[in-house]
Amino acid sequence: MDLTRLPASELAELLTSKEVSSVEATRASLDRIGEADGDLHAFLHVAGDAALRRASEIDQLRADGQELGPLAGVPIAIKDVLCTVDMPSTAGSRILEGWVPPYDATVVARLRTAGMVPLGKTNMDEFAMGSSTEHSAYGPTRNPWDLERIPGGSGGGSAAAVAAFEAPVALGSDTGGSIRQPAAVTGTVGMKPTYGGVSRYGAIALASSLDQVGPVSRTVLDSALVHDVIGGHDPHDSTSLDEAWPSFADAARAGAQGRDLSGTRIGVIRELNGAGFQAGVQTRFEEAIALLETAGAEIVEVSAPHFEYAIAAYYLILPAEASSNLAKYDSVRFGLRVVPDGGATVEQVMSATRGAGFGPEVKRRIILGTYALSAGYYDAYYGSAQKVRTLIQRDFAAAFEQADVLVTPSAPTTAFKLGDKLDDPLAMYLNDITTIPANLAGVPGLGLPVGLAPEDGLPVGIQLMAPAREDARLYRVGAGLEALLHESWGAPLLDRLPADFGRHRGAAPHLAPVPGPGTEPDGGTA
Repeated sequence: MDLTRLPASELAELLTSKEVSSVEATRASLDRIGEADGDLHAFLHVAGDAALRRASEIDQLRADGQELGPLAGVPIAIKDVLCTVDMPSTAGSRILEGWVPPYDATVVARLRTAGMVPLGKTNMDEFAMGSSTEHSAYGPTRNPWDLERIPGGSGGGSAAAVAAFEAPVALGSDTGGSIRQPAAVTGTVGMKPTYGGVSRYGAIALASSLDQVGPVSRTVLDSALVHDVIGGHDPHDSTSLDEAWPSFADAARAGAQGRDLSGTRIGVIRELNGAGFQAGVQTRFEEAIALLETAGAEIVEVSAPHFEYAIAAYYLILPAEASSNLAKYDSVRFGLRVVPDGGATVEQVMSATRGAGFGPEVKRRIILGTYALSAGYYDAYYGSAQKVRTLIQRDFAAAFEQADVLVTPSAPTTAFKLGDKLDDPLAMYLNDITTIPANLAGVPGLGLPVGLAPEDGLPVGIQLMAPAREDARLYRVGAGLEALLHESWGAPLLDRLPADFGRHRGAAPHLAPVPGPGTEPDGGTA
């Protein structure tokens, strides 16, 4: 039995029944990391010894008859944007190289309490600024479907680790699509919860009004199980919602078992459909819509006229908040310090430190944000962007009067090649065209794979969005769609990914694109 290929839910059942030990499961993941990560570079830090010690502790607690959580003993990878008391937390930046925080992020503390086993910290675009993980100060992560392509960003490390079976589940953060877009291009599942539904305490901030922590997994149920662990009110986070949440795992199980979506209205957003999307992405998206319709869902077209301004508003709000949040990295309090030769003033040390510690994308956004907040421009830029944000929130409210769940492709294209958009920031920013609106409005968004694009054999994702606080609705509908897709394909999408990543080594015929429901493969090699 290959433990690394089991979903977290199945692995957890084996652990609970004592058919498998946590040490065995953890060692299997660590061995897989040793085999694969030289190619992928999904991890920045692997805590092998600590993980095995923690796994052994969980096994002993289970042997002693102690009641444990449903995911106790399951390994998990953690995006390097989250503070960990026992591992470096760099946010992918040289300015925090080697920094070990004095506390855990709330979500990390909760997964430890639940008995999960941290494997290490995953690679990311520096301070979560990017859509390809090419902006990491420690080098890019590669997509296991094709090592010459990006795994998405900013959380490409978490998505690649899960897709390549290095970890059954992972934690990510999503400011404008950094969980859902990587999920789309790696064939994984990614959830951005309702803003305030999961604590941001201990998450190194990019844009505080947009950031949200969420799970990355290979199945909808696995994401729901992790969400149940990390979610809920946190008094340390002033934006945390103080209310009771249903079991997301129960919602996912109900959706997968029922598969009947009668009475569910699925809204297709007119402004985020068709034009500008890769042909294969649109094909798989339309097939998924047809599958939802066969399950009894009512398909309606809705309009969100202000969504076309979402990217412009986002790239004013985010840089403005980032320039404020990143001001703390000043060489004085913590982090990197660069002192020019011959001594210098505090101002000169600060300038030298920030110049050496921040990468080009971070500098670009700090400059943009500082300009947008400067005297004389605040109302024209930042203030206007916040007004557009309100209009987008109203578009969502109107759309949800007509539909229970909104759907779009998770990304406009499949994974592009490393370097293709690195020197074109505007082209890079457009990768988040479908995911940004959910962050601006604070609503939850779930991404899951719907097949491989016919033209390149790479994963395609669909995004489901629901009103704020209706995360359980997404898990129910998402799990139902996932079950229908798996039934149509005969197996989960990632079962088509060979352990040796075959594509870049010349093995291709068995990676033909996943067909649509009831169709045959398109033929040819992937």
